[in-house]
Amino acid sequence: METAILYGVYVVVSAALTVWVGQTLHRNGQLFLVEAFRGDARMADAVNHLLRVGFYLINFGFVALFLSLGREPDTLSGAIEYISVKIGIVLLVLGGMHFFNLYVFSKMRKRALLHRAPPPLPPQAHLPVVG
Repeated sequence: METAILYGVYVVVSAALTVWVGQTLHRNGQLFLVEAFRGDARMADAVNHLLRVGFYLINFGFVALFLSLGREPDTLSGAIEYISVKIGIVLLVLGGMHFFNLYVFSKMRKRALLHRAPPPLPPQAHLPVVG
């Protein structure tokens, strides 16, 4: 029975953290995506929604698969360590996914900003043609 409680704590904490991070990224990433998609708010909203769904699928899948890995602890301190290691790895995966998404979308944003940049200045002088 203690194993079921241990698994329950792991699943509940991991799910809560995943939902909290997903909601935070969805809410705060909207402006970033609008800029990355050159002001197209509809496209940014659609991509933001798809990113959230994909984020949840990957993370909940990882949490579910990671549940069965590892040796079950025998003591209370072992149980606390077991839970902390599992949740710590889930947090590292969440953070890694977040930074990967930031990297990809910052590249897109940079490209979009270059597209909107003013044209370069015309030359102030011309070199003579040697012929």
